[in-house]
Amino acid sequence: MALRVRSMLVTLAVSAVVGLGPGPAVAADRSDVDTATRQVERGAHEMGQGKVLEGAGETAKGIGNTIVEGAKYTGEKLGEAGRAAGPTAKTAWDRTKEGAVAFSSSLREFFSNLFQ
Repeated sequence: MALRVRSMLVTLAVSAVVGLGPGPAVAADRSDVDTATRQVERGAHEMGQGKVLEGAGETAKGIGNTIVEGAKYTGEKLGEAGRAAGPTAKTAWDRTKEGAVAFSSSLREFFSNLFQ
Protein backbone atom coordinates (compact mmCIF):
# COMPACT_ATOMS: atom_id res chain seq x y z
CA MET A 1 0.00 0.00 0.00
CA ALA A 2 2.78 2.44 0.94
CA LEU A 3 4.61 1.65 -2.29
CA ARG A 4 1.48 2.39 -4.29
CA VAL A 5 0.95 5.74 -2.55
CA ARG A 6 4.61 6.57 -2.96
CA SER A 7 4.52 5.77 -6.68
CA MET A 8 1.42 7.90 -7.16
CA LEU A 9 2.93 10.87 -5.32
CA VAL A 10 6.21 10.64 -7.23
CA THR A 11 4.23 10.52 -10.49
CA LEU A 12 2.27 13.63 -9.45
CA ALA A 13 5.44 15.42 -8.45
CA VAL A 14 7.21 14.63 -11.70
CA SER A 15 4.12 15.65 -13.70
CA ALA A 16 3.94 18.97 -11.89
CA VAL A 17 7.64 19.66 -12.44
CA VAL A 18 7.50 18.71 -16.13
CA GLY A 19 4.28 20.67 -16.69
CA LEU A 20 5.76 23.83 -15.23
CA GLY A 21 9.18 23.40 -16.79
CA PRO A 22 11.05 26.11 -18.63
CA GLY A 23 9.08 27.97 -21.23
CA PRO A 24 9.67 31.02 -23.38
CA ALA A 25 11.29 34.08 -21.83
CA VAL A 26 8.68 36.27 -20.20
CA ALA A 27 8.48 39.62 -18.47
CA ALA A 28 6.35 38.54 -15.49
CA ASP A 29 8.13 37.36 -12.35
CA ARG A 30 7.94 33.59 -12.12
CA SER A 31 10.28 33.20 -9.15
CA ASP A 32 7.36 32.24 -6.87
CA VAL A 33 6.35 29.51 -9.32
CA ASP A 34 9.93 28.24 -9.43
CA THR A 35 10.09 28.22 -5.62
CA ALA A 36 6.89 26.18 -5.40
CA THR A 37 8.19 23.79 -8.06
CA ARG A 38 11.38 23.27 -6.06
CA GLN A 39 9.21 22.46 -3.03
CA VAL A 40 7.63 19.62 -5.04
CA GLU A 41 11.10 18.42 -6.01
CA ARG A 42 12.23 18.46 -2.37
CA GLY A 43 9.20 16.39 -1.38
CA ALA A 44 9.88 13.86 -4.12
CA HIS A 45 13.52 13.69 -3.03
CA GLU A 46 12.49 13.04 0.59
CA MET A 47 10.22 10.22 -0.56
CA GLY A 48 13.11 8.77 -2.50
CA GLN A 49 15.18 8.87 0.69
CA GLY A 50 12.54 6.75 2.47
CA LYS A 51 10.80 9.62 4.32
CA VAL A 52 7.47 8.89 2.65
CA LEU A 53 5.15 10.77 5.03
CA GLU A 54 7.34 13.88 5.24
CA GLY A 55 7.95 13.80 1.50
CA ALA A 56 4.27 13.31 0.72
CA GLY A 57 3.36 16.29 2.88
CA GLU A 58 6.02 18.48 1.29
CA THR A 59 4.98 17.32 -2.18
CA ALA A 60 1.29 18.01 -1.51
CA LYS A 61 2.08 21.49 -0.17
CA GLY A 62 4.36 22.10 -3.14
CA ILE A 63 1.70 21.05 -5.64
CA GLY A 64 -0.83 23.35 -3.96
CA ASN A 65 1.63 26.25 -3.93
CA THR A 66 2.55 25.55 -7.55
CA ILE A 67 -1.11 25.72 -8.57
CA VAL A 68 -1.69 28.96 -6.65
CA GLU A 69 1.47 30.68 -7.87
CA GLY A 70 0.95 29.36 -11.40
CA ALA A 71 -2.54 30.86 -11.44
CA LYS A 72 -1.21 34.22 -10.24
CA TYR A 73 1.54 34.12 -12.87
CA THR A 74 -0.94 33.21 -15.61
CA GLY A 75 -3.19 36.09 -14.54
CA GLU A 76 -0.26 38.49 -14.78
CA LYS A 77 0.62 37.21 -18.25
CA LEU A 78 -2.98 37.48 -19.46
CA GLY A 79 -3.13 41.03 -18.12
CA GLU A 80 0.05 41.94 -19.98
CA ALA A 81 -1.31 40.40 -23.17
CA GLY A 82 -4.58 42.31 -22.80
CA ARG A 83 -2.77 45.60 -22.31
CA ALA A 84 -0.57 44.90 -25.32
CA ALA A 85 -3.52 44.02 -27.55
CA GLY A 86 -5.75 46.87 -26.38
CA PRO A 87 -4.61 49.68 -28.69
CA THR A 88 -4.35 47.34 -31.69
CA ALA A 89 -7.87 46.02 -31.13
CA LYS A 90 -9.20 49.57 -30.85
CA THR A 91 -7.48 50.56 -34.08
CA ALA A 92 -8.89 47.51 -35.84
CA TRP A 93 -12.39 48.45 -34.64
CA ASP A 94 -11.93 52.03 -35.78
CA ARG A 95 -10.85 50.84 -39.21
CA THR A 96 -13.83 48.50 -39.48
CA LYS A 97 -16.20 51.28 -38.42
CA GLU A 98 -14.71 53.71 -40.93
CA GLY A 99 -14.98 51.09 -43.67
CA ALA A 100 -18.66 50.51 -42.88
CA VAL A 101 -19.39 54.24 -42.94
CA ALA A 102 -17.57 54.64 -46.27
CA PHE A 103 -19.43 51.66 -47.74
CA SER A 104 -22.82 52.99 -46.68
CA SER A 105 -22.01 56.42 -48.15
CA SER A 106 -20.92 54.82 -51.44
CA LEU A 107 -24.05 52.68 -51.52
CA ARG A 108 -26.32 55.68 -50.87
CA GLU A 109 -24.56 57.68 -53.58
CA PHE A 110 -24.82 54.78 -56.03
CA PHE A 111 -28.59 54.45 -55.61
CA SER A 112 -29.21 58.21 -55.66
CA ASN A 113 -27.30 58.43 -58.99
CA LEU A 114 -29.14 55.39 -60.34
CA PHE A 115 -32.60 56.86 -59.82
CA GLN A 116 -31.92 60.44 -61.01
